[in-house]
Amino acid sequence: MTSRTSGPDRRDLLSALAAGAGLAACASAQAPAPTAVPAAVPATGPRKSRTGFPVLVGSANALAGMKLHYQRLLDGADPLDIAIDTIKVTEADPTDDSVGLGGLPNEEGVVQLDAACMYGPRHKSGAVGCIENILHPSEVARLVLERTDHCLLVGKDAYRFARAHGHEHVELLTEASRKKWMEWKETMSTNDDRLPPPPKLPHVAAARTRSSFLRDRVTGTIHVSALAKDGAIACCTSTSGMSWKIPGRVGDSPIIGSGLYCDQEVGSAGATGRGEACILAQGSATMVELMRNGASPLDAGLQTLERVVRQTKRQARWQPDLLDERGWPSFNLVFYVLGLDGTAAGVALYQPRDGGVLTYAVATPDEGPRLVATQALLS
Repeated sequence: MTSRTSGPDRRDLLSALAAGAGLAACASAQAPAPTAVPAAVPATGPRKSRTGFPVLVGSANALAGMKLHYQRLLDGADPLDIAIDTIKVTEADPTDDSVGLGGLPNEEGVVQLDAACMYGPRHKSGAVGCIENILHPSEVARLVLERTDHCLLVGKDAYRFARAHGHEHVELLTEASRKKWMEWKETMSTNDDRLPPPPKLPHVAAARTRSSFLRDRVTGTIHVSALAKDGAIACCTSTSGMSWKIPGRVGDSPIIGSGLYCDQEVGSAGATGRGEACILAQGSATMVELMRNGASPLDAGLQTLERVVRQTKRQARWQPDLLDERGWPSFNLVFYVLGLDGTAAGVALYQPRDGGVLTYAVATPDEGPRLVATQALLS
């Protein structure tokens, strides 16, 4: 006969559990019911959306699209629709060599595009990276947002996804961008068998230092943030990326929090310029968080640029070409910031050395679409 282990009888355990349940019931009757721990709220509290004051803010090359589509935003259109439709105008413009059709290619002569969008009311995003032969990557980014549970599709699979949703195969390398690419190949080195074009031809690249190359390199992008009539907010960014980049390079534009970010409680932000610097600073998310804690769009942009400068100086210990002869970043970075209250700002690391002025595009009910000078951190 098997002996039982020492310890309480099963009936004793059941009795003890029943007694404990009774004590718990008495305690719950005497003590107040527990309440949920409240979420941490910034001292400034959530920002109240300004309704009835639709605003667009973005890069200067968004102005043409703003002029075409801003009235729809005034009439009550969805902000994501307007942001993307505004960007599509530039994506289809072969004369803008930093976006879409006619964009400057990678070092192998292939145009690879990045794009992303984000929609505040759903707090959802979609993006594509290194997509080829698709005219409107901004639309494909919206398909990722609306038709998948993902945030980012890349390369050939992003292309297949776009084709499956009806997007046509398009040759994006125009004759003008091909000539610029060949000129770069012929002038990038003196240690190969290529000869530069004769000096009488236009656009012949002069010898430059690595720092001036970074400063003058085409890195343009298009960004648009949109605040709707009902207070909803959205944003979109599209680019062909750095000219002559290593194939497969993905910049900040399709990375949520870097090239763009929006939050229905706060506002929206986006960037153009050197993507690597914006990625390392998480530029757009940083600006939104600064606004969440009470900063104005202008202050949020300038404070984030200050972070970029500090980070670049640390990087320059190992990569000196990131700083120019003055000790400043040898590249530019421009931020576009839109508060949920309708306030907006455009800020840049610096203005052009040739005396020109970097501008950004903004559209408001009182003044309509227009270009405004950016505020530069460095003079």
